[in-house]
Amino acid sequence: MPLYLRVAAVLREDLAHRRISPGSRLPSERCLSQRYHVNRQTVRSALQLLRDERLVVTDRRGTFAAAAGADPAPPPLTARRPTFPGGPRVSEALVRASLTWEPPPTPLTSRLLLAPGEPTLVHRHLVFGPQGAALQRAVSWFSRPALSEIPQLARYRRIKDSHHQPDLRLLYHWMHQAGLRVTHRESVGVPPVPVGTAAANDGAARLLVHRVVSDQHGHALEITDIDFSARSAAWTYEFSA
Repeated sequence: MPLYLRVAAVLREDLAHRRISPGSRLPSERCLSQRYHVNRQTVRSALQLLRDERLVVTDRRGTFAAAAGADPAPPPLTARRPTFPGGPRVSEALVRASLTWEPPPTPLTSRLLLAPGEPTLVHRHLVFGPQGAALQRAVSWFSRPALSEIPQLARYRRIKDSHHQPDLRLLYHWMHQAGLRVTHRESVGVPPVPVGTAAANDGAARLLVHRVVSDQHGHALEITDIDFSARSAAWTYEFSA
């Protein structure tokens, strides 16, 4: 676990148990760095995380424990937070998800901080219509930092192939728990429909979503491609305050 997360965890515990009472001033950055044997930048990162959680506030006088009864903060993510296609959201018979351990496509290797041919965790999620046609396909590749920093993902290092129905819908919450301040970037495209095909004749359309989730250092944690029928599937977002 990164040092700043350890410092934040200790301070969070002190705040939760009122060893630092609401409204009281925290020790200076220099004092905290000496107490925990870390540099001041590590202390600043820990305090920033606690500010994101609204457990402390900082002004020109210093950093103070949040007053009792302060509103809890939403997870320190971007305001627009997409859900991860991680588990069954409709009838179990219409959704299939799997985890495998395999090398990503070559263009993604360096972005995931992997060596050429190095395998990583891959998640596939398919939604089928009543007649068996695939309405939505999503495939996600996880980076080396994601598997190192997120314990819930790291446990899958032991698998070679998983055929059960994995549920990763809490993935972005797990990222928050690991102290990762993430950004989501989506590119949405509509691929051309070849003239004369069934899709062109009935007006069906597809949307392609390319999602990159990165940490506060700009390292990719997850890259997901989603392909779905715009007529019969939805692209879902959660919004946090």
